[in-house]
This record gives sequence, C-alpha cells and structure tokens, in this order.
Amino acid sequence: MEAFPITQNKAMELGLYTLGDLLPPIRDGEEISEQERIGQIIEMARLAEEAGLDVFGVGESHQKHFVASSTPTILATIAGVTKNIKLTSSVTVLSTADPVRVCEDFSTLDLLSGGRAEIVAGRGSRYGAYELFGYDLNDYEELFDEKLELLQQLNQQQPVTWEGNFRPALQEAALYPKPLGGSLPIWYAVGQHHASAMKAGRLGMPIQLAGLYGASSVFEKRVQGYRRSAVEAGHDPEKLPVSMASMLYVGDDTSTAMKEYYPYLNHTSKVNWGTSFPKDRFAEASSIKNAMMVGSTQQIIEKILYQYELFGHQRFLVQIDHGNIPYRKVMDMIELFASEIAPVVRKATAKQ
Repeated sequence: MEAFPITQNKAMELGLYTLGDLLPPIRDGEEISEQERIGQIIEMARLAEEAGLDVFGVGESHQKHFVASSTPTILATIAGVTKNIKLTSSVTVLSTADPVRVCEDFSTLDLLSGGRAEIVAGRGSRYGAYELFGYDLNDYEELFDEKLELLQQLNQQQPVTWEGNFRPALQEAALYPKPLGGSLPIWYAVGQHHASAMKAGRLGMPIQLAGLYGASSVFEKRVQGYRRSAVEAGHDPEKLPVSMASMLYVGDDTSTAMKEYYPYLNHTSKVNWGTSFPKDRFAEASSIKNAMMVGSTQQIIEKILYQYELFGHQRFLVQIDHGNIPYRKVMDMIELFASEIAPVVRKATAKQ
C-alpha cells in the first residue's frame, strides 16, 4: 500500500489549489496572456510556501479559458522555486490519461521536489478531455475504475502484469524513475456523488472532497459513508486522511465579502456553465454552516472549525484565484489566510 500523505496526530494541513482558469475580463478588468497567467500560478505557490502553508495543488483542464493542461510541468516548475511545500494535482483526470505516464511524470516530479509529489486521481468535472483524447463519455465509470486499478498496481509493486479494456496489456512492466520513497501518495477525488465516497472507502484510499457550496452537513454524510465503507471493507479509517477543498474570498467583514465576491463567482459560472450562479443559493453562504468560504477572517475560521467538528478532516485546501479576481487581491488573501486564519485553525485542530 502506498504511503499515506498525512499522519493523524498533526494539526490540519492548510493549502491552496488552482484550476488555472483564464476567463475573459470582468467589466473593466485587465486582460492577461496565457504566459502571464501561468507565471501567476508559479508565484502563488512561492508565496504560499513563504507564508508557511503546507500544500499547493494544480488542477487539470483541456479546454478554452484554462491554462493548466499540463499539471506535472507546472508543478515541476514550482518545485524549482520552493523547498518544503507539498505539491499535488487537484485533480489528475485519470480517466483520459495513461496511468503509466502519470506514474512516470509524478515519480519524476517527486525526485525533482525531494519527495513532495502527490496525485489526486479523478474523473474530471468537465468533459472536454474525453473528446480531445478519443474516449467515449459513456465509458465514464469504467474508464476511471480500470485506470485507477492500474495506477495503484504500478504504485504498489513492480514489475506489473496487467490486462484491461482501454489500454494495451502490460507484461512484467517496470517503470523508471522510481519515486523517492518507493511509492506516491494517491488520493481519490470525490465530487457530487455519494457512491464515489463509498467506493474510495472500500478501496482504502484517502479522499479529497470538493465541498464548494451548499450545506456542510451534506458533505458530512459523504464522509460518514466513506468511513463506514472503509470499515466494512476491513480498513482502519484512522489511517485514511480526508481532505476538503473549497473556494475562498476574504473581506473586511462578511457583508462586504459577500458583495465583492458574487460578481467573480457569477462570472465563473456564466463562462464555464452558461448560467448565472443563483443568488438565493449564494445568500446561504453567509452562514457558518455553509461550505462556501466567503466572509471575514473570523467567519472563515468559524466555517473551517465547524466543518472540522463534522468531518474531523486532516487537510483543507482553498481556491482563491478564480473568476478574474485581481491578482493583487489574490496575494492579499494568501497573506490573510496564512497569517490570520491558519494559526487559529492549526491551534484548534492540533492533537496532543
């Protein structure tokens, strides 16, 4: 079994993730190039480490309005300007990738970074990659299950002999180079489907749960189902970390933050999904019981700790650079998250 990325007796790990979106300017916003946007991502990771955060993740998309199609390349560049921060995909769209290549890429990243590489394996919430790489969306579940099985085998023990439906068979295959510790931490990405959480539990894999908006109690049920399935399959849930991922916007007070943030969230929704973000649903984000991390620093702290009471999770990641939020504001929020929110959360979640 691959090494797990977090021990249970530490305070909650905190970090950032980005999807590398490059949306059209909002109102009179500044338009930047793809090169500049990738440069921002590199700088965000450097600032995150400088500020003392634990993890930086880069997502993967293969369509218009995104620049992060080659996650390992971006993470490898980040490895060259950082020393300690963990580097993870968030997520690797495994369904449309070759697990052999994924292992090679992230093993190389692990060596370049001194053992800091992780994989979050998922199906992808956007479907452009399926057509681009020649896969049938009707095979959505089967593709992921088969490729995850192969990825785990390659990560646990080599050489591997394997046969499936969507990739040529392997006969005594060994991959090079090897990751620094012999294997890589692999997380199972869980989105909106309860069944995914239960499947991850049966497999005995740590999960990264996308808790973007809505009542936190909904995600509590997924975590409970995950841990229950793990126990039923003979796994110890105390050895299976849970990571939560959400969106973050910090303002001087909650009312101001709500007012400032909605245009960016709505812009993201319109460009990516062709519809406005419902204002009534957004209004619910003012409650500490809502998963969307928008508010004052104190409100964000209360939201994170409320979720911690529900989930007892070990990692929390936030996306703060979406919707064309001005980069200056992004940098300010990294500082606020690291200097005002993180210390309180770590103290409250530290275990003796």
